[in-house]
Amino acid sequence: MNSRQRIQAVLNGQTPDKLPIDFGGMRSTGIQAIAYAELLKYLGFKDEKVLVYDIFQQLAEPSEKIVDYMGGDVLQVHKRCPAFGISIEEYKESKLMSGATGYFPKDFNPVTNENGDIDILTPDGKGVIARMPKGGLYFDLIDRKYENAHTIEEIDALPTEGLEDVDIDYMENSAKKLYETTDKALLMEFGGNVFEAGQSDFGYENFYVNIAIEQDLMHHYFERITDRYIEDLKKLMPRVHQYIDIIQFGDDLGTQIAPQISPEMYVEMIKPYHKKLYQFIQKNYPDVKVFLHSCGAIYNLIPELIDAGVQILNPVQISAEGMSPEKLKKEYGKDLVFWGGGSNMQNTVPNSDVDTIRQEVKHLIDIFAKDGGYVFNQVHNIQADVPPEKVVAIYEAAKENRE
Repeated sequence: MNSRQRIQAVLNGQTPDKLPIDFGGMRSTGIQAIAYAELLKYLGFKDEKVLVYDIFQQLAEPSEKIVDYMGGDVLQVHKRCPAFGISIEEYKESKLMSGATGYFPKDFNPVTNENGDIDILTPDGKGVIARMPKGGLYFDLIDRKYENAHTIEEIDALPTEGLEDVDIDYMENSAKKLYETTDKALLMEFGGNVFEAGQSDFGYENFYVNIAIEQDLMHHYFERITDRYIEDLKKLMPRVHQYIDIIQFGDDLGTQIAPQISPEMYVEMIKPYHKKLYQFIQKNYPDVKVFLHSCGAIYNLIPELIDAGVQILNPVQISAEGMSPEKLKKEYGKDLVFWGGGSNMQNTVPNSDVDTIRQEVKHLIDIFAKDGGYVFNQVHNIQADVPPEKVVAIYEAAKENRE
């Protein structure tokens, strides 16, 4: 089997020739740019550039050469503007926070404020969209455009953000090129955030208050953004479905110890909109599988997510409460493809030697890959301070245990 066939086999409940691996195939299975620069140096790949395509998380785009080295079977079909409305069509040379050379989107022009923080400004230069604190490594969203929206009329007065024709052209061209020039499975970024969109738009405190006591207002908001997502999918999917294998959605529903909201509130406030999105794909494009990225302790929500239409679950945060690999595989291994969970980035990787990391990878593969239904990846992104020898250990162990 080639990579595409291998992933497709797993997605269709069949037995692949060997365990599929994902190295950087989406924005939560990737590697921070500083760690990637160190990895290139460690491996001796001197001619490979560090392209920072996700400026929010400062993620690097792994080259196909590195993906192959790591045993990867998946490539990402990007949005034209993955973060903050900034296009990745062209890059310019600059410096990473470590001082190493990196390449950033051409229109990424942050400014340093009086406190030493790095700000991304609104187009008119008068407001701040996002901020990286002095000495930080990532941006935090600052702009809360619905913060002062308290009525349906005030919500309707604000624009919804979606894909324009130029974005769809870009995604179609990217998907077609990757499909025709590689044998990798293709995972298309979409997002379709419902829960997280509310947190970002209203601010966390306002959001939690609103979903508790202003439910009619929030249903109107959720319906409005979901309708925009459906409009985007109706334009996008006819152009790309024949090239892609997976469409990515995202909504972080968990904390370290529990879901952010109760299962009952999820069913009442969020699930109807998830279901509308995910089942639009299943009904109209059954060959494209629904991938949900949802961090944290979401065990109690999994039955509802499956009913909503989730087919692939990521990042499988095994360090969170209730997210036991054995329990997840036993209870939901026939209903979901688990994508992630293969190396504990929160506890084991930062605090253990490479032999311990390798042993854990083997143990987790033994659990998750039993009877299929698994794509290997670490839990979420490889962070900036992960040494390259540990990155290599994770993926060497995965390759050694993939047969």
